Amino acid sequence: MPTVSFMTLGCKVNQFETETIEGLFHRAGYETVPFGKAADVCVINTCSVTALGEKKSRQIIRRARRENENAIIVATGCYAQLSPQELAKLDGVRLVVGTRDRARIVELVEQAAREDGVIFDVGDIMAADSFEDIPLYDAPTRTRAFLKIQEGCENFCTFCIIPYARGPLRSRPPESVRREAKKLIDAGFKEIVLTGIHIGAYGRDLAENVTLADAAREILALGGLSRLRLGSLESVELSDELFALLRDEPRLAKHLHLPLQAGSDAILHAMNRHYDTATFARLLENVRRNIPDVSITTDVIVGFPGETDALFEESLDFVSRMGFAKVHVFPYSRREGTPAARMEGQLPTAVKKERVRRMEEAAETAAKAFREQFLGKTEDVLFETETEGISDGLTGGYFRVYTDAPMKLGEIAPMRLVRLHQDGFWGEMC
Repeated sequence: MPTVSFMTLGCKVNQFETETIEGLFHRAGYETVPFGKAADVCVINTCSVTALGEKKSRQIIRRARRENENAIIVATGCYAQLSPQELAKLDGVRLVVGTRDRARIVELVEQAAREDGVIFDVGDIMAADSFEDIPLYDAPTRTRAFLKIQEGCENFCTFCIIPYARGPLRSRPPESVRREAKKLIDAGFKEIVLTGIHIGAYGRDLAENVTLADAAREILALGGLSRLRLGSLESVELSDELFALLRDEPRLAKHLHLPLQAGSDAILHAMNRHYDTATFARLLENVRRNIPDVSITTDVIVGFPGETDALFEESLDFVSRMGFAKVHVFPYSRREGTPAARMEGQLPTAVKKERVRRMEEAAETAAKAFREQFLGKTEDVLFETETEGISDGLTGGYFRVYTDAPMKLGEIAPMRLVRLHQDGFWGEMC
């Protein structure tokens, strides 16, 4: 039986797509082996969101070559879409597949096995006009299941390369969303996470006139699911019907990831973000007033071109005051082909590193204060991993809970949060 191994870099969308690709190989008679073991085919799902993501992708490809001299190495994903010729120059790469038409990946691998040279399957992603609906042939091996419902982005933030790698908006048809969600529920998953490049735009391109709230209701109507979680959502797309669903539906996780990106209006404008800090703050106030114990996480970029010391201090102050449950802090990464790469005022690496340190420090102080509100409360925890007798998992609010009580992975259990521990809580069985 031929063997295949996989390595995924980057976001949850990439993780989901690797699972669908793995299912295609299994249907064709391939056996999956751990990455790093001898395999006939090595598939690397690359990332291009930052220069570091591209560097790691190249490193992984070189590692695959060292460990499997005779393997057919496949590069797919965002980096493959944006720079196929660059990846093809790496020793051992035999197939480069972009971010569409991956339903043919096994066929292309077998073509590469018969022919010499590198095969390219990288089309014009900006011409893509429909969601590539590849079914999940195998249940994921994790305890939470990701379900990709949307592809592409048309926001064109000035710092972001992803619209050029993923193309225009394409939504998964509602009947396909229902079908794939039912598979995951029938496989025993207690939590499904809806993911995509821009899920708040779900349905805009469909004739059915559906929305993200409609998709969530359809999945919850199937029954048998304990928790449904929304992936990253633009704040301006938190519609009234989605807000009401979050407020009234107990199975919809009380967690919102709303990327802020900057706490300075001048920088938000330069980023081409479609809100200001006052609008963002009012939204958070309204959400918290109507949804008790809601957990709001965010992303922040520091060191954007033109970010003066004063503008950074504005951003630092705003983030500190917003009471986020967690902040993912990133140094600005210059991406060739984006408007921000051509802007004046590019900052030195040392300045960006120092700003990351200060923003992370302020974010952790605020996050700790937020978590302290939950001490003594009981939360349902989906347990995911166990190491040396310590099990851990996630609450609906996306807090990690640790315990030495014997827990069954993949199951949800109520836990009393007794003290802060690492990045979350220490829990005791109720």
